[in-house]
Amino acid sequence: MRRVMLLLVLLMATTVAAQAIDPLPFKDHAQEVRFQHLTAQLRCLVCQNENLNDSNAELARDLRHEVFDLMQQGKNDEEIKAWLVARYSKFVLYDPPLDTGTVLLWFGPLLVLVLGGVALVVQVRRRARTAATEPANAVTESNDSGENW
Repeated sequence: MRRVMLLLVLLMATTVAAQAIDPLPFKDHAQEVRFQHLTAQLRCLVCQNENLNDSNAELARDLRHEVFDLMQQGKNDEEIKAWLVARYSKFVLYDPPLDTGTVLLWFGPLLVLVLGGVALVVQVRRRARTAATEPANAVTESNDSGENW
């Protein structure tokens, strides 16, 4: 009975591993390298933080097959990207191009960092001015109280 259970577990494990492999019939090694490079530049629309190479999502697998089919039709990388952008928007590109629609995406973090630095400098200067005027006020108040030493 233990052997049968062990055999079933091993068979289940091999089917899971077999599903992770997605063999595609490339013409040569150069085409495979081009495919890997291209799919590394495209975002998985399900996972969003993974490229198509790394994602195991079903949509990513379908998109990999679509990219492969477009490559087989003789499309170049830019035509394939343009087709995917037309269908899924610029979000499908892992590094979207710099244009009016993505300027905040590219420079937003830098803008937040600069504004935070300016706010920090203003706050430090304000505290330094307050600290410099407080001791002078304390000396003036003690002399006004009429106490002589």
